[in-house]
Amino acid sequence: MKNKTVAAWLAFLGGPLGLHCFYLRGFSSLLGWLLPIPTALGLYGIERIRSHGLDDGLSWALVPLLGFTISGCALTAIVYGLMSPEKWNARYNPGRADSATSTAGNTNWLTIGAIVLALFFGSTILMASLAFSFQRYFEHEIEAGRRISQ
Repeated sequence: MKNKTVAAWLAFLGGPLGLHCFYLRGFSSLLGWLLPIPTALGLYGIERIRSHGLDDGLSWALVPLLGFTISGCALTAIVYGLMSPEKWNARYNPGRADSATSTAGNTNWLTIGAIVLALFFGSTILMASLAFSFQRYFEHEIEAGRRISQ
């Protein structure tokens, strides 16, 4: 039986590594294997900022990948947490004799905690990623405009 609370917490905490995909679909989940790629690229962007500074163009293109991946996984945690027990059990616990009456899809306070934290951190990280990438992009465009005008 796949538990909704466990899936929501895995999507929130381990989503960028694909842990929720592996929990729900097993190791054959393609998304589970693909999610670490933008996570690693975003972490590489952060490392480039540390070594090359904020003016590095590649870093301001890579860092938002990490933020968007974390935000997307937080959104997934919210969707899992808000899914009705009937829909959860029909989708992730099909064919089980007790899936209609199972408590695996029920919402409890731990599920609500995952939803609240995912909403808070997911939206914060999304806004920070957008602000960082837009700020770097516009600074780059202003510098390019200054070079053209001189």
